[in-house]
Amino acid sequence: MNAQTALSRSFLSGKFSLPTIALLLAACAALLPAAPAIAGSFSVTPVRIYMTPRDRAVAVTITNEGDSPVALQADINVWSQKPDGTDELVLTDDMVLSPPIIKLAPKARQVVRLALLKPADASRQLTYRLIVREVPEVTAPKGGTLEVPIALALSMPVFITPPPAKREINCQAGRDAAAAVMVTCANTGSAYAQIREISLQRGDAASTPLARFEGGAYILPGARKSMALAAGAPVAAGEATLKVTFDDGKDQSFVVRLP
Repeated sequence: MNAQTALSRSFLSGKFSLPTIALLLAACAALLPAAPAIAGSFSVTPVRIYMTPRDRAVAVTITNEGDSPVALQADINVWSQKPDGTDELVLTDDMVLSPPIIKLAPKARQVVRLALLKPADASRQLTYRLIVREVPEVTAPKGGTLEVPIALALSMPVFITPPPAKREINCQAGRDAAAAVMVTCANTGSAYAQIREISLQRGDAASTPLARFEGGAYILPGARKSMALAAGAPVAAGEATLKVTFDDGKDQSFVVRLP
């Protein structure tokens, strides 16, 4: 599997746009829990899609990495977050992938167009999720054993960003019930922030971090997110510095006081 595709495996759910197939697969899975699973393999490039208000469409390349034909379907969702950072996805007609159904032979690739159908916002970033799902088939091989496939789904963020849109992040430190260090970051800006690393330090910048978070946490405008920092030893109370590094390589520091 191509590592840059940031794959996320999921069984078909009721959200899948072909409900009859979803119900059939669910029934088969319930009746045959020990049936073998079959998964296709495909990749999407780029894994994050950036557009400006002037861009009406962008090219997206979909590749069948496997040795069997694959059928894929694309959905576009408005991507928002609740104030606590929980993701919310709602199907939308704001954007369209053309064609929305893609059939690829083994090792084949196809370039499709992702187009914005509504006017972009001149002051704030619009955020979407492009979700490409495999359309599986339930097959009965020569041995007579029913094979229940696993649907592979890839979710790519789509950002439509006007020049004035910027992230505005403020982070604070505290502790959870087990006394572990927790950092809560709020985004009061008009564009997303993605935190790649947080380090808690005392002393100079070259000192070994007392605790660290490594990940890819997205914080959309108006949301906040709490993250636990991993520490090799208990962190004493007192003043410390949080260094927050973002996906663009820039960092921001905050002076905090741990209880």
